[in-house]
Amino acid sequence: MTAHSKLTVSHLNNVQLGSEEEAKGNLQQAAKYYETAIKDERPDELPFNRLMVIYRKLKQYNDELRVINQGIRKFEDFYRKQATPTKGKKLSQLSNAFMKTSGLQDRKGKSLYNPEPIGKWMKRREMLEKKKPKSPKRSKSKV
Repeated sequence: MTAHSKLTVSHLNNVQLGSEEEAKGNLQQAAKYYETAIKDERPDELPFNRLMVIYRKLKQYNDELRVINQGIRKFEDFYRKQATPTKGKKLSQLSNAFMKTSGLQDRKGKSLYNPEPIGKWMKRREMLEKKKPKSPKRSKSKV
């Protein structure tokens, strides 16, 4: 058994244990298992989604925001590594022209499309920032 397969088995065990604890209603313990699972190198949407739900239920909005940002970064890195540069100048030009005409890139070549789950999590982050209670501002007393 290679180190990578052990990592995968460990990851799956943490996800399974988290799911079992969540079903029992032990949200704190489930969160610990899911936190361990998201530290794994390979991106897996499930533990991120479950952690977001658990932290929302526990009204731990800062932790939910942290998990959202961590998930977005992990999946952006994953998709960036998956994107292979095209070989040949002509193929690259045709590819960029197609992306622009189909509305997937702006004029500068920046991607307008966020692959899932990134787009969904960005919307969730926006909603959370609106919903999250603002910390009360301390009034400065003049002495």
